[in-house]
Amino acid sequence: MEIRITTLIENNMDDKNELYNEHGLSLLIEADGKQILFDTGQSGDFIKNAEIMEHNLENLDYVIFSHGHYDHSGGFKKLAEKFKIPQLIVDKEFFKPKYKIVSENEYKFNGNTIDEEFITQKGIYLNKVDTDMIYLTSHLIVFHHFRKSNDFEKQKNKFFIKENDSYIPDAFNDEIAFGIMTEKGFVVIVGCSHVGLINILNSIAERISIPIYAVIGGTHLIEADKIRIQKTIKELKSMEIQLVAVSHCTGEEGIFDISQEFKEKFIYNNTGNKIVI
Repeated sequence: MEIRITTLIENNMDDKNELYNEHGLSLLIEADGKQILFDTGQSGDFIKNAEIMEHNLENLDYVIFSHGHYDHSGGFKKLAEKFKIPQLIVDKEFFKPKYKIVSENEYKFNGNTIDEEFITQKGIYLNKVDTDMIYLTSHLIVFHHFRKSNDFEKQKNKFFIKENDSYIPDAFNDEIAFGIMTEKGFVVIVGCSHVGLINILNSIAERISIPIYAVIGGTHLIEADKIRIQKTIKELKSMEIQLVAVSHCTGEEGIFDISQEFKEKFIYNNTGNKIVI
């Protein structure tokens, strides 16, 4: 089974400077006869990029949100206004209001611009994930609930959820990853990896029976120190992962270090990049 993954929008501009780019992520996945949109960036400009690259978004089977931050779900309203969406897959905590601390006792809204009422009005089936795995087909799997498996992927108290009048540190229990079974091995798609890329991969490896072949998406190493980046690389190598295509929240240092270690097994997954496996 051949799969195609197109980065419709991402922080970094495309190689020919013909597409829109922004702080955010949206990936179009074509696999097992299905079209899956994984995240929708922050503005909706991914739709313009899809048109420029001649990708038809009229026949989407699923939209999946990796988590409830604006730069991953902000473009959904424009998508839903223009196209029919059969099914939206989110975590059950996806709609909780999220914030980012910008200074002492000052919080900035960092969450979704959509609510359940909008989704209902558009006649979209809302699938709230509350189990470890959901099979969309025999080859396509949604993953949820990632356990902590190391001591170096520590979250900084930067992101919060507002409950009543209190700001509570966000544990990112709403984080979702997506996986594809291929003849070469398992392909893992991640949005931001707030809970830790290695935590996600170890949790997935415990649930599937084939080795992980590729990791594609955001790794949230942008704020990581050198030690964490190197430990992440070491773990990726120990898993014998054959393709690492990182983007969005990985950061320049993370991208550089991973590219130096993985060499031909590394892909700079910027806006407009296409991966065929």
